[in-house]
Amino acid sequence: MTDGTPMLPGRLEASLRRDGFAFVPRGEMLPLLEQYGLRDWASFAGSWNRLGLDRYMADGGRYRRRRHATFAISARGIQRKKHQPHYQSRDYNELNGGIERWFRAVEPEMGEHPALRAILRLMHRIVTDMSDPAHVPDVWHTEVHQFRIEALDSTPGQPTPEGLHRDGVDWVMVVMVRRENVMSGETTIHDLQRTMVGGFMLDQPLDTAVVNDNRVYHGVTAVRPLDPTRPAYRDVLVVTFRHQ
Repeated sequence: MTDGTPMLPGRLEASLRRDGFAFVPRGEMLPLLEQYGLRDWASFAGSWNRLGLDRYMADGGRYRRRRHATFAISARGIQRKKHQPHYQSRDYNELNGGIERWFRAVEPEMGEHPALRAILRLMHRIVTDMSDPAHVPDVWHTEVHQFRIEALDSTPGQPTPEGLHRDGVDWVMVVMVRRENVMSGETTIHDLQRTMVGGFMLDQPLDTAVVNDNRVYHGVTAVRPLDPTRPAYRDVLVVTFRHQ
């Protein structure tokens, strides 16, 4: 791209091209996002305290809270779409797929927040640079999910209750927001034959995973409280891009 946006780090590009995924630690992600306008991270992260209960868990779990929003993103900018349900076919989500799921909307001020906008601009740059130029859409359909996975001593929290999976999109970015009093929660990456090809922990705020959903599966192990007498949770932002 020659649109004036910062160049992507060579290691990030190389990992995505070679492996279909990349882990970007906070020390690399923070200065990169600052080039795309990141500021006031604390107020953005604080919005995870205002999520709604996910009432669609087919396993009966009450450990997941979330908000959701959709955007149209192109070289012309970022436009929020009218609130709509999240849908995955059962081919991609055997547990919760096959139905329209209506979640609380991402708060209007968070949808406009410079932290989110920086993440969306960076992700747009990544998916545009990493995609076949002949197949880059004019407009990407983008979904934003705020997740909080809560853990109790008797009930571990499941970040990916559907297990090892693909999301049915083109690209996925997972940004760590906060880990509070939890252990485990390791991300694993598997190729299309389901052979494990990578693993890492999103531990610090802004530790990030970028995944080519057409090339690999991903999953996250359950989280458990370190101290069962205190609140325990794992907060992440998930952003997906797919062709319209």
